[in-house]
Amino acid sequence: MPFSVDEAGKGPAIGSMFAAAIWLENPDALPDGIADSKRLAPDRREELAATLRADDRVRVGVAEITTDRIDDPATDMNSLTVRAHADAIETAVPDDHGSSADVPSGLCDACDTDADRFAGRVTDACAVPVDVDARHGADDDSRLVGAASIVAKVERDAHVARLAEQYGPIGSGYPSDPTTREFLERYVADHGELPPVARASWSTCEDVLADAEQTGLGQFSSASSIDP
Repeated sequence: MPFSVDEAGKGPAIGSMFAAAIWLENPDALPDGIADSKRLAPDRREELAATLRADDRVRVGVAEITTDRIDDPATDMNSLTVRAHADAIETAVPDDHGSSADVPSGLCDACDTDADRFAGRVTDACAVPVDVDARHGADDDSRLVGAASIVAKVERDAHVARLAEQYGPIGSGYPSDPTTREFLERYVADHGELPPVARASWSTCEDVLADAEQTGLGQFSSASSIDP
């Protein structure tokens, strides 16, 4: 099983989602310390991602799904996750395997309640012949998938850091993060609209807009009730 895939940033209300694929003929060549990215400190993730990218035996493919694509009503998040996995695989798989009689196989962390369905969709979406397996918790059970999860998470973290340089503190981007919610509320209060990096179709963003509109209507109503 020479390749693996995982994603980072599927659930946030801000910023892009990333998928990363790792191609490595011999998984024993992975550096020590590889694990599910969620189990590693940020500095350690960055160190391991740099080590993977510097190893000539390792091929890395990364795909980004931007907020514009996420908010496109013509698609859905499950389909975009499939597309991201397929794009990352296509980048990581060597060109000389495209016409090989031996179809390369790989494992990804299932991003669907039905792991077999997700594996089939990713396989069908790839422009190169591959055989994809998917399992829940694969990023924890497989070191190769763990390596992909590390690269994807580092890409997502770097993306969030760039956004923070542009907009100030935005938190992790996840709806449960108070800093993220405060950023969205502050931006809407100042500009009357969501920031371009927000996933406008997410319920968190819709709620922030609705609350701002309700506050504005309340202030207008109060002002209108005052005699000139």
